[in-house]
Amino acid sequence: MNRAEIERIVESTPELLHLPSGRMWTSYDREADVLYINFKKPSRADDSELLDSGVLVRYEQGEVVGITVMNASLRVRDAASV
Repeated sequence: MNRAEIERIVESTPELLHLPSGRMWTSYDREADVLYINFKKPSRADDSELLDSGVLVRYEQGEVVGITVMNASLRVRDAASV
């Protein structure tokens, strides 16, 4: 990991602090271009919802335990919305 990559992570800190969960685990599958974000370990999702945006929200007893982001590399932060 180089300094530019570290700086990008640090720049994301304000957004990460707004997450409802104090913990999260991530995993990225480059070949499939899918980002997995989990808020509970172990999570045993018993329901899920596919949003129009291509994001799968996973629930366990009505609580969000994970988010799966398809086509993750294609999602670009809109500078105008910052």
